[in-house]
Amino acid sequence: MQAPDSKREQFRRYLEKTGVVDSLTSVLVALYELPEKPSNSLEFVKEHLNSVGQTLAESEALQQEVIELRQRCARLVEENKELKSRLQPNEPEDKSSNDK
Repeated sequence: MQAPDSKREQFRRYLEKTGVVDSLTSVLVALYELPEKPSNSLEFVKEHLNSVGQTLAESEALQQEVIELRQRCARLVEENKELKSRLQPNEPEDKSSNDK
């Protein structure tokens, strides 16, 4: 069994390695440097940690774009199936004879 200090040190190194410490530090520094502190500091931290370099509005816009693109992809897949089914009756039975 590891000593509690050793586990704590491993966890601290893990947080540093994965960028958590830097992200938290930059958000807290931004909060500290604000001339007027927000009434809800927790909300400020959540918004700024949402993703590095992205605002909540940008993130929501990207999520909406993903939804729209998935819907478009589904429509195109269905359209592709329909077009293929229309073409099948017109295709010759023996495709190898066309290759000659």
